[in-house]
Amino acid sequence: MVQIPKPPADEPLAPRSVPTSADVARLAGVSRATVSYVLNNADAVRISEPTRRRVREAARELGYVPHAAARSLRAGRSRTVLMPAPSFPAGPLYSRFLSELQWALGRLDYTVVQYGTAGAHGDEAARAWAELRPVAVLVPGSGLGPQGVEILKRSGARAVFTLGPEAVEGAHALLMDHEIVGHRAARHLYGRGRRGIGVVVPAEDGLGIFSTPRLEGVRRAVRGTDATVTELPLAYDERDAARVAARWGSLGLDAVFAYNDEYAMLLMRALQDAGTDVPGDTAVIGADDLMLGRLLRPRLSTVHLELPSGRDLAALVDRAVNDPGAAPERHEVLGAAVVHREST
Repeated sequence: MVQIPKPPADEPLAPRSVPTSADVARLAGVSRATVSYVLNNADAVRISEPTRRRVREAARELGYVPHAAARSLRAGRSRTVLMPAPSFPAGPLYSRFLSELQWALGRLDYTVVQYGTAGAHGDEAARAWAELRPVAVLVPGSGLGPQGVEILKRSGARAVFTLGPEAVEGAHALLMDHEIVGHRAARHLYGRGRRGIGVVVPAEDGLGIFSTPRLEGVRRAVRGTDATVTELPLAYDERDAARVAARWGSLGLDAVFAYNDEYAMLLMRALQDAGTDVPGDTAVIGADDLMLGRLLRPRLSTVHLELPSGRDLAALVDRAVNDPGAAPERHEVLGAAVVHREST
């Protein structure tokens, strides 16, 4: 065996050359154009599966990945879609929705970049986002205003989308009005004969964007009836849930909409531990339709949220990017339907 001498400790290692698409083409025995078509998932050109497999294996062997910035220069514009991370805690449902959207955008040859939440927000953060020169920006929650939209467009963003309860001038709006969630839950409880309805309002920071409209939806649903609505601040903590459950008898409640399934499971367990029968004494309903809710006894009633598919939303982004002069669109993208189970 030949021993290759190591360089002295104070001598830096020579940098390894960066593999190129030409290297991949030579190893796979195809043209550079074919490499580009395969690795960019282009569907417009018909390439056999064996050839695709050979190109991917060659790229994997060489450690080659496409250069997003170089590709943008060749195309004359960025293919980066920027998604600022939400400022609120993202639950399983929302995380799954974002993952599906990122996958679908990748299939359309966009590079999806998620931007952290540290530092400035809204219009101030738009300047930092603009430095990355994205072709499109999808902003979850609220805070971005018309000035921020203008900053992004001046930097080259061909489409700006907001995901939240209100439209913003100049941006495409994916409207998520969470009043409908509370409204559906309250109408279900009222229809089951419940009149003293508690509504959990999470104490955690950042969830007000959802909890406030859900509470208002409950109030709107029973306005003008003989039902009462009691706001129940609750931290996502077993001790706090036990504190609420200990004074349940004095609250005069026979039902609770617990904001979502996670808070519903937390409070239901505390109520049962305190001797409250569910649903005999108190009906409990959550939201999000998580699998864990079906495993409880009694099984948890919930409000199933209907979000757009990632594929449909990615197609909407692609259409807006290719027609930047079109008027901003507004789409109601949140539906809600009660799933009745044993807890109500």
